[in-house]
Amino acid sequence: MKALAAGAVVAALVGARVAAAQSAADAARAPLEQQIAVYKHLLADWAGLSRYGSDDAELPAPKPDESRVVFIGDQIVESWGADGRDFFPGRPYINRGITGQTTGQMLVRFRQDVIALKPKVVVIGGGTNDLTGVLGPNTEMTIGDNLMSMTELAKANGIRVVLSSVTPVCDCYKEQTVVRPQGKIAGLNAWIRDYATRSGSVYLNYYSALADGRDFKQLLTSDGLLPNGAGYEIMAKLAEQAIQAALAKPAGR
Repeated sequence: MKALAAGAVVAALVGARVAAAQSAADAARAPLEQQIAVYKHLLADWAGLSRYGSDDAELPAPKPDESRVVFIGDQIVESWGADGRDFFPGRPYINRGITGQTTGQMLVRFRQDVIALKPKVVVIGGGTNDLTGVLGPNTEMTIGDNLMSMTELAKANGIRVVLSSVTPVCDCYKEQTVVRPQGKIAGLNAWIRDYATRSGSVYLNYYSALADGRDFKQLLTSDGLLPNGAGYEIMAKLAEQAIQAALAKPAGR
């Protein structure tokens, strides 16, 4: 029984790190060798500091007139442009998403992957994986604590903050709502919106544009979790508006 319980934990980790869109049942069928490899990687580099460490070190400082923007997040951010399209072509925008990450992991790498890059704006997007409990139980408040800490770190370093909503899910292709309950997504988004107002940040509301009721619009998602090309096009327009609104604010406000 203990071995089975351990296998279930590892399977859940595989579901987050290897294929965040997998259901728990899919993850449970992953080969044992793959499960162990992913588990070892998490133990060795829990926050994913090695993912962009070299890229960060090689990135030149922004030019004086450059409005650099860093997007930090999970698979929703990392998969942006994965279909072969450039990530905001012609814009000095940097993608620092890592598939399967929770807000706690994002917080650990925030100095390396955001502050050290000296952006004028950071777009923070996370929470969908926290809701699954894949790395342990999380509540709205623990997720909120991580988002507040990232916001405070950014503002202390003169970086304007955009806080994005958690995107919707649906059971259009795979079962998503069991591990990411739609009511919890709605509740977390309400907290993020309120905190953005209280902290002087910009709230980026992807959710309303992508949802039909509480379901992800089927025409805008590839698997019920990740947006497809059409979904990302909508998100890009909203992100641009939010970034311009943030740039209009004094630095660190």
